[in-house]
Amino acid sequence: MKILAKSFVVLYAYLALLACALAADKPPRAWLEEFPKTNFAKKSIELNEIVSGGPPRDGIPAIDKPLLVKPDSNLKRVQDINGREPVLSIAINGVERAYPLRFLIWHEIVNDEVGGIPIIATFCPLCNSAIVFKAQSKSGKKLTFGTTGRLRKSDLLMYDRETESWWQQFTGQAVIGKLLGEKLEVLPARLEAWSQFLERTKKSQKKAEVLVALPPENFPRNYGINPYASYDSNKKPFLYRGALPKGIPPLARVVSLADRKQAVALEKLREKGTIKWGKVVLEWQQGQSSALDSAVIADGKEVGSVYAWREDANGARQPIVYFVEFAFAFHAFFPDSPILQ
Repeated sequence: MKILAKSFVVLYAYLALLACALAADKPPRAWLEEFPKTNFAKKSIELNEIVSGGPPRDGIPAIDKPLLVKPDSNLKRVQDINGREPVLSIAINGVERAYPLRFLIWHEIVNDEVGGIPIIATFCPLCNSAIVFKAQSKSGKKLTFGTTGRLRKSDLLMYDRETESWWQQFTGQAVIGKLLGEKLEVLPARLEAWSQFLERTKKSQKKAEVLVALPPENFPRNYGINPYASYDSNKKPFLYRGALPKGIPPLARVVSLADRKQAVALEKLREKGTIKWGKVVLEWQQGQSSALDSAVIADGKEVGSVYAWREDANGARQPIVYFVEFAFAFHAFFPDSPILQ
């Protein structure tokens, strides 16, 4: 009992020191030790907005050298992917790549190169925010990323290994450090079902390089299992202290475009099937399971896939940047933008 009581005293003292440091808007000693190169004096946010997500720096390990295989590979890790499971997909310079969420949910970041372009495929489970960025600084320098182990507004804070600047995953903007204010370019990507990716790329598989990204075999994880079981059925988001949107459940999904001027509830798009915003078309298709519902991702409730494009003068579909995220997260970062229901 004395040992247990002593442990609580030590923990309380640590939390008290951490609270004091953040109240004074100074980085706690643990941050300075974990990120010796980070210039915490350069910041666009208050440090007390940041909370620990649990794991330390790189406690959720990014994937640096994904194993790239064909979708029809006989590898068990490919064969195990259920057709309903969500994948984050992108096409660059004739190269198609899929990042299954059964892997991303455990790693959150994949450093990769697609069609000769350095990219990072990212997924923040707490915000359902799946975004692909061009991994270059404003000067054109290639950047590689890891997880800080911290959250802001319940969203992943990443860091680049070159300068140890901290970046907000939801916006792609550097909020702390040497590269403060820089913004990563968002690339057009889709969050679709594995079966939809296979069907969509079937004709191009012989012409283009169509590959699926897997983690190296040295990562022992329960791939296919959702460590956030029932999360998107919760009434409140995890580790979030901000205002909630009105008239819509905080963990309902919403769809927005690159300008973030407005969002539409996924349920509304699901009911209508298709919505037009000027020359932009949003379309809902059945077939994708939620990665954040059932303990087994393949068994997750139906959320469907969103496709978005802009029609050019010839009527051809041009891919555009769009997002499918939780309503609370959209409201947290863009509080003045309405959510259409």
